[in-house]
Amino acid sequence: MGGGESSYEEAIAGLSKLLRNNHELLGVAASKINQLTAELGGAVDEDTSEPAAERIRAGFALFKKEKYEKNPELFGQLAKGQSPKFMVFACCDSRVCPSHVLDFQPGEAFMIRNIANMVPPFDPAKYSGVGAAIEYAVLHLKVENILVMGHSCCGGIRGLMSLREDGVTKSAFIEDWVKIGLNAKTKVKSECNDLDLDAQCNMLEKEVVNVSLGNLLTYPFVREAVAKKTLSLKGGHYDFVNGSFELWNLDFNLTPSLKV
Repeated sequence: MGGGESSYEEAIAGLSKLLRNNHELLGVAASKINQLTAELGGAVDEDTSEPAAERIRAGFALFKKEKYEKNPELFGQLAKGQSPKFMVFACCDSRVCPSHVLDFQPGEAFMIRNIANMVPPFDPAKYSGVGAAIEYAVLHLKVENILVMGHSCCGGIRGLMSLREDGVTKSAFIEDWVKIGLNAKTKVKSECNDLDLDAQCNMLEKEVVNVSLGNLLTYPFVREAVAKKTLSLKGGHYDFVNGSFELWNLDFNLTPSLKV
């Protein structure tokens, strides 16, 4: 038995135990165990009227009717491969989907979304998932622009601003992740300490973008492409409260002979 199968069975067993020990959940959730197991195994019930499933099906039906079937040439080309000009780092926040905000069409942007739209520094052991995406975009897809897009009212940024100084954390993942932006927090605290928390968070939303742009240069293949001027790094900030968007470049003073 492979490791994946073992983890799957352990997860189902853990869920079953949780339900047995929590009588408040038994009424509804316990009866779903067999259904859940069957669905995860591939035997999906096509007749389910569960609202989330209906929403997903209705959404795809509309997409197929209004987009897919009306653009056969576009989707025919996409079936042969992709050649996006943009790579976009954006937040997971449901209010800031880059395809909607920037009107990207299918095949136009290669995207990574994570908490607070952060780019971690080069670290194959710790951040291999992000590194693999950047490597694929730059070396294989040959994207010409990488945009890191921050946004207003970002919960991850507020979490970073509120990190305890003693290092004590309350979450398994979030606080360790947003520490990627600690240098940005330090800068904002030193330069804007007289501002209230909301104003500081607004400044930090933009400064974290700059830190992420700097972190992109820790990836050797990004440095090389930027130095050759085949790749441009851009920062952006979407304010959905006021309906505005800022876009900027950072001048890294790079030359083709740069050695790092």
